[in-house]
Amino acid sequence: IPADRVDDEQMHAPAHWNIAFIRRFMLTFGPVSSLFDFLTFGLMLGVLHAGPAEFRTGWFIESLATQTLIIFAIRTRKVPFLRSRPAAALVLATGAVIVTGIVLTVSPVAGHLGFTPLPWQFFAALVALTIGYLVLVDVTKTMFYAEPMHPAGPPKRTRGHAHRVHRRAARFSHPGR
Repeated sequence: IPADRVDDEQMHAPAHWNIAFIRRFMLTFGPVSSLFDFLTFGLMLGVLHAGPAEFRTGWFIESLATQTLIIFAIRTRKVPFLRSRPAAALVLATGAVIVTGIVLTVSPVAGHLGFTPLPWQFFAALVALTIGYLVLVDVTKTMFYAEPMHPAGPPKRTRGHAHRVHRRAARFSHPGR
């Protein structure tokens, strides 16, 4: 996010890719996202009795809203907007994406895309679901970063001393000898 304001503590040292951290992040936050997808499914099917077009439209809008707003929660370890303020360009771009997605579902091309207008009750529930999602992600984030990463133990060597000696001596060895 090139124009964003970065927290000072993130500027102390370059960040390195850590596969264990990424795996732990996915296994922690992935189920939270899936939970809210299931809540949306329940809302659309059980409460609003949506048909295929309404379901597709509702899931599109919910996914677009939650997955763009999640940027604000995962961009910092602090509480977004209160303790870590994003750049105005990021806020405006995110808002524009959400508004464009909603307008797309009621525009003249909506029918060609398989979308249909949704009742106002969906949008009221969407606001509540999105706020609940962002709060749960922030609580989960607090617990996620509170637990330090521990390696699984000392690295296990699968090759022994003889292999290391042979590897170091290989440049002095000739194939014919």
